[in-house]
Amino acid sequence: MFPPISTLKYTDTNRFFLMAGPCVIEDEKMAFPIAEKIVAITDKLRIPFIFKGSYKKANRSRIDSFTGIGDEKALKVLRKVSETFDIPVVTDIHSVDEANMAAQYVDVLQIPAFLCRQTELLVAAGKTGRAVNIKKGQFVSGPSMKFAAEKVVETGNSNVMLTERGNMFGYGDLVIDYRNIPEMQKAGFPVVLDITHSLQQPNQSSGVTGGRPEMIETLALAGIAVGVDGLFLETHPNPVVAKSDGANMLKLDLLEGLLERLVVVRDSVSRI
Repeated sequence: MFPPISTLKYTDTNRFFLMAGPCVIEDEKMAFPIAEKIVAITDKLRIPFIFKGSYKKANRSRIDSFTGIGDEKALKVLRKVSETFDIPVVTDIHSVDEANMAAQYVDVLQIPAFLCRQTELLVAAGKTGRAVNIKKGQFVSGPSMKFAAEKVVETGNSNVMLTERGNMFGYGDLVIDYRNIPEMQKAGFPVVLDITHSLQQPNQSSGVTGGRPEMIETLALAGIAVGVDGLFLETHPNPVVAKSDGANMLKLDLLEGLLERLVVVRDSVSRI
């Protein structure tokens, strides 16, 4: 597996890497215990780990939805997590100006699915020199994502990842086409499976996105079985009180058991 960034540990294990953390940085008091717990688990299982946290949520269904604690304040929390636990961190960006700002604090810039065709954003992210994770749009095919990646590569930055997160199925559901994983790998970039966002049920009449977290393990097992390079998931100690995307997050206490089972499957697949 090609490591997405040079600072990842345990890339000699031939296992998937993990991008995980809360949906959004709610405060330092919330972020640090989550990071500490995941670091302990991934160190034990020798899984390369990138801590994830959005510094703000720009795409919300309702005007009164929580969007963040302040851009710089949240980015400083992410940088502190990185320095404290010696791990890389990833966050979403939504505009050219955000690319330059966030790159001062994080190791990986993530392009949201809705913005995967925004040329100026992709070019700006590439020019920062940071690793770039591009989420596949719900309206885009796997093979066509090579063109999004090429926009970043043309800046001289080849440190790109592509992330599958399902395609729209009607108005309120998402379905993963697992053919997209090997199709995107053909482009020569690591491919990540975003498990928790693929289980969202957007556009609910309440204005609050729903989800099916009971299917997290099913999707993860399938992704590992078909050879995905990395897994992305959002986790929280108590998803019920999470300020964003609680309906599809994994309860933090369930993470270790899930990863233990996934390691067994990956090791088995690797021997075939």
